[in-house]
Amino acid sequence: MVFEGLLAGAIFCPCDNFNQRPDGAEISLLVIHNISLPAGCFGTGQVHRLFQNNLDCQADPSFADLEGLEVSSHLFIERDGTISQFVNFADRAWHAGVSNFRGSDNCNDFSIGIELEGCDDELYELEQYHALARTAASILKAYPAITPDRIVGHSDIAPGRKTDPGESFDWSMFRRLMAAEIMC
Repeated sequence: MVFEGLLAGAIFCPCDNFNQRPDGAEISLLVIHNISLPAGCFGTGQVHRLFQNNLDCQADPSFADLEGLEVSSHLFIERDGTISQFVNFADRAWHAGVSNFRGSDNCNDFSIGIELEGCDDELYELEQYHALARTAASILKAYPAITPDRIVGHSDIAPGRKTDPGESFDWSMFRRLMAAEIMC
């Protein structure tokens, strides 16, 4: 359930990497991403640190490119299905970057971003699919302009630049689980 822009049951981890949506922007898109820090390593706590501007960029050589980067997502779903919320849905999280959906640029303006702990070429956990399906169903109920055909991967809105959630994401399973949640 979504109440006042917050997902019930999510752990709220406020961050500074957001701003207000443009006047008149209707929340009408759900974008699914993946992230792991370092890449392919799970349960490190580094994603939380990144979104909260506390990442020690000296902790791993792969973090060098993240120095000074300010990014966020509305939600982060860990491998065990635990959900953290970093940005209120009413606000504009910084997750999509340069993006376009059906002729509309700047998808951050009108989208909700969900990061799955994972990488393009490793299977996601069943717990993540269930958490994502429940969450997506709640979001669709709270924001009716988001319809099932307006749930996309980052790769769909930034082709050639982004590949997530990757070929290992099972869209069919996710959509089946989400449809079952919507019926409840």
